[in-house]
Amino acid sequence: MRTFEFRNLGILFALFAVLFLASCQSGEAPKGALSKGFKGGETRPTLQPWNFNGQTALAYQAALEIPEVLDSLYCYCDCEKHSGHKSLLSCYVDEHGAACDICIYEALMAHELHKKGEGIDVIRKAIDERFAHLSH
Repeated sequence: MRTFEFRNLGILFALFAVLFLASCQSGEAPKGALSKGFKGGETRPTLQPWNFNGQTALAYQAALEIPEVLDSLYCYCDCEKHSGHKSLLSCYVDEHGAACDICIYEALMAHELHKKGEGIDVIRKAIDERFAHLSH
């Protein structure tokens, strides 16, 4: 009789552990995580790069030059969750991009790859591989 109770207790514990672990994961990757065709849909104009200095100005310049690329990238600072942003481009319609290293480095990396002639799929994959681990 005791063997039966311990076996049931073990099965119950294993089931509980599986359910607990499953509830800890949303099962969804961030929108940008190797997704095909992600498009944020940002329509607001970006701020002008001359309002900023250094790499920040270069990132705002990238947003001005390649908005369609940045609008196709997920921002791994997760500003979609805390600021309602639609894509990486959204970071550059306000001053959020000036205060976030992740936003700046994503934009600069995307701009460099675009200047090398890479398409959006290659750029997105590179950004996802480089920054996805930073997503909360």
